[in-house]
Amino acid sequence: MSRETGRKLIAQHKRARYDYEIKETWEAGMVLMGTEVKALRAGRASLADGYAHVMDGEVWLEHVHIPEYVQGTWTNHAPRRRRKLLLNKREINKIIAGTSEPGWTLVPLSLYFKDGKAKVEIGLARGKKSYDKRQAIAKREADREMQKAAAARFRRR
Repeated sequence: MSRETGRKLIAQHKRARYDYEIKETWEAGMVLMGTEVKALRAGRASLADGYAHVMDGEVWLEHVHIPEYVQGTWTNHAPRRRRKLLLNKREINKIIAGTSEPGWTLVPLSLYFKDGKAKVEIGLARGKKSYDKRQAIAKREADREMQKAAAARFRRR
């Protein structure tokens, strides 16, 4: 039996980096049921409405949608149940310090398998204003134009 190695992306919150300013990120394991792992191996999950918070010194992931496993029986899981995240105490203390400031929250950025174990990347985030989003779009378009100009210049040689 071969062991799984590397990183296999399951789901990504694509709008998170557009809607939020990400200050710091952490990788956390998750406490999952067997049918959740099987549903994730099928590549099905959604982070769109998800968020994380600290409760009683533990970090919990809320509203992440992992659909019921199709071949599951009465032991199937609830799709949007609360899931405990596995972090060490030092990371949890950093998260508590970061989220205690007004305006900062925890947002799931991606969900993936790393060496066969389900992991979630969470980020300490603050919502962007609409003018911040416009600046990000303008910067991205300017970078794209510079890349095109540089590529055209090298092609002429």
